[in-house]
Amino acid sequence: MSRRSLCLWLAVVTWWTLYGVVLAIESLTIQTAAGTHLEPDFAHAFRTSLSSAWIWIPLTVGLIELAQRCPIERGGLAVSLSLHSLAVVAIIAIRTALLFGFNRWIGWYPQLPDFSVVLASSVAKNSLIGWLIVGVSHALLYYERANTRERQAVELEARLAQARLQALSAQLNPHFLFNALNSVAELVHRSPAAADRMLVSLGQLLRASLEGSQTQEVPLREELALLERYIELEKMRLEDRLRMYWEIDRSLLSVPVPRLLLQPLVENAIRHALGQRTTPGKVVVRVARQQDWLVLEVRDDGQTPVAQSAHHSNGIGLTNTRARLRALYGDEHSFALTRTDADDGTVAQVKLPIRMLEQAA
Repeated sequence: MSRRSLCLWLAVVTWWTLYGVVLAIESLTIQTAAGTHLEPDFAHAFRTSLSSAWIWIPLTVGLIELAQRCPIERGGLAVSLSLHSLAVVAIIAIRTALLFGFNRWIGWYPQLPDFSVVLASSVAKNSLIGWLIVGVSHALLYYERANTRERQAVELEARLAQARLQALSAQLNPHFLFNALNSVAELVHRSPAAADRMLVSLGQLLRASLEGSQTQEVPLREELALLERYIELEKMRLEDRLRMYWEIDRSLLSVPVPRLLLQPLVENAIRHALGQRTTPGKVVVRVARQQDWLVLEVRDDGQTPVAQSAHHSNGIGLTNTRARLRALYGDEHSFALTRTDADDGTVAQVKLPIRMLEQAA
């Protein structure tokens, strides 16, 4: 017997047993209220009420199974209505026959009346109960169908979101490789030895990046380690022009963050800070906790006015980052690219709910 069938039988047995107990108590209450001198017959009341209720157990299960196999709905309305009508008629006949066959042991009637009287009583009472069970059976059927459709919709939405995240990750890696190769190309003629070292480091970085390409979130310490490898590549190209600073809350290193979240932000900051100047540029990576939010900031000291820096928010890396954050966290995040309060640089700030991240860990 399947788990579903077992649960169905247990529910039906429980329901009709409770129904029988209620009938027995009602019968005893009526006897007491009538004021007769006879003592209430508890055994007789419970025997007749429970046996009458228990007869319904297999009949109810049968009606529920019939509703599952042949529901009353468009496409086969005439056939299903006929089958359920025949089932109710069969129930009336079965209960009438059982009353006649077992009355001498159960004692429903002190003196068994004519068959026509018992049949008329059975039609009046059991046809109504039978159709009520048919209605409840269909309500259960439609409830199960609605739950199934809702579960399938949720699963489909999750699969679509996962596919979209994988597509965004697949887009991010080639973009990252393209920019890294551009950095190598800048060194090939100026410093072949440095370009060779850079290619070796690039291979190590790509290997580490691809090893986790199917994972959307990694601990912050892994994200920072990957970022450090990328910055080593950039330092080979920019040498002393790039000045990196770290402000990391070490207590947050185990918190999961989206993979390759910081790399495009740092890449954008480096290009912004050093793209139009020959003097050294500063980039600061900051990770802190702000109440229930994990705050990740990448700050540069680029002097480009706000009106001219808007295009920095439209690159592939940052556009991809925005899309990934929406897919992973919906509205429970923020991502802003703004000037500092003193207008002496640009800040890329991402806020993520630590609660959500800790549950994902």
